[in-house]
Amino acid sequence: MLPTIQILVLLLTVIVVIAVIATRLKIPAAILLVITGVILALIPGLPPVELAPEFVLLVVLPPLVYTSAVAMSWREFRFNLRPIGLLAFGCVLFTAAVVAAVTHYLLGFSWPLGLVIGAIVSPPDAVAPLSIARRMQIPRRILVVLEGEGLANDATALILYRFAVAAVSVGSFSIGEAAGTFAIIVVGEIVWGLAVGWAMLRLRRWVHDTSIEIMLSILTPFLAFWPPQYLGGSGVLATVTTGLYFSWNGPRLISAATRLQGIFFWGFLIYLIEGMVFLITGLQARTLIENMGTHLTSELAISAAAVSGVVIVARFVWMYPATYLPRWLVPAIRRKDPSPPWQWPFALAFTGVRGIVSLAAALAIPFTTATGQAFPDRDMILFLTFSVILVTLVGQGLMLPSVMRWLGLANAGRREHRKDRSEEFDARRQAIEAAIERLESLAKERKLPDDLVDPVRAQHRDRLKRVAHRSDGDESHTRRIAHLDDIEIELIAAERDLINGLYRKGKLKDEARRRIELELDLRDRHLASVREE
Repeated sequence: MLPTIQILVLLLTVIVVIAVIATRLKIPAAILLVITGVILALIPGLPPVELAPEFVLLVVLPPLVYTSAVAMSWREFRFNLRPIGLLAFGCVLFTAAVVAAVTHYLLGFSWPLGLVIGAIVSPPDAVAPLSIARRMQIPRRILVVLEGEGLANDATALILYRFAVAAVSVGSFSIGEAAGTFAIIVVGEIVWGLAVGWAMLRLRRWVHDTSIEIMLSILTPFLAFWPPQYLGGSGVLATVTTGLYFSWNGPRLISAATRLQGIFFWGFLIYLIEGMVFLITGLQARTLIENMGTHLTSELAISAAAVSGVVIVARFVWMYPATYLPRWLVPAIRRKDPSPPWQWPFALAFTGVRGIVSLAAALAIPFTTATGQAFPDRDMILFLTFSVILVTLVGQGLMLPSVMRWLGLANAGRREHRKDRSEEFDARRQAIEAAIERLESLAKERKLPDDLVDPVRAQHRDRLKRVAHRSDGDESHTRRIAHLDDIEIELIAAERDLINGLYRKGKLKDEARRRIELELDLRDRHLASVREE
């Protein structure tokens, strides 16, 4: 156990160091972690680190998919369902077919084997591109389509992957049977995902205990993912459905305390999972190189370049017809949703980097077929998958900021951001006005004395003034409020010093100190979020 623990501590240390460097360089940590993993893998003497074939698919993928779905806006997902569907289903199938054809004619793979590698490298991973795109403030709709595609494309790819692996194992494949099974899987997973979401949300509301609710939230993605996956589906679509159900219904049924603790817990968990997986992805380089020792370097380079190039080009080839053809053929779509500028589909096409799902699918390839023979070209498929991940994630990922600036999309979403902020301040104002109106109503109903109501009334009216000043765009008012916020931060620090001093002197019990400290932390975090606006 000791070497395993030492390796784990080393990996965590590397993740922390790379996270700090990535923040300073303003580069997605995923890119630097993969590069670092490759470098570490090539250092002689270091122990090899390998992922269990089913670990990423069954343990890592469910929480990643679930949290992305919960963070997704159901309203925006539904509005952009057409472009998301064309990418998540159409582009994945198109890319898989093109890759299968190229590997069949160029590398000599059989058609089923070509479809295996096509299904593996077809779904893009949106983690790194989204982190860059959000920072560059590109138009919101591009972000939504990218995020929505990242949720749904894994299901298409993994179902296709299962069919292809089965075809290689048994030596036969029926398109009609596969299409019917695919439809059954899609419907079944959506129904199962809704059932899990409904049941788990009511169960969490019933228990009324934050710790148990968070434990149930951990179990939710696995409960949604594992049964469909075991029965022959992907599990991804069911997990996405469950997450979207929580996204739409959760705010009404989940308590504030659970949300506060859950946001911190899930944020840390996903950060740790993603960092570990991207680092270990790079660490697979040594094993892949050792397994490919019988192949010529030139052969490997040509094969990797060909498959990587096809994956990139196929997305561009699909993107423009998928963007403009429906609008040309259906006037109703054109009226409701006018054609975007050419830069938008170019940006969507360029962000098609591959990552965790492709690695998970490649690692999950069985070592033997149904007849007991070795799975053909398994090592070559792993090498090609790793090459595609490296080329797209590192190559396209590092080029993405320059491409966005060249397209003129950098800061193009700033006007949308200002509009969103205006809507937010208007909602805040209406909420405070509703609270004041309710306060006056309660004062009359319960005949509350003025000395009890006045402080609360003054507090809410002060909040209303602050929101009004922030929303009117007056720089003098904004600077004045910022100055008041700075003063309040100093006051919180003074309160914190006093409380800690009383605790050290034995004049305050630890339980009371923790309660006061929580209140101060919440106030401090609120001011920090306001300053980030």
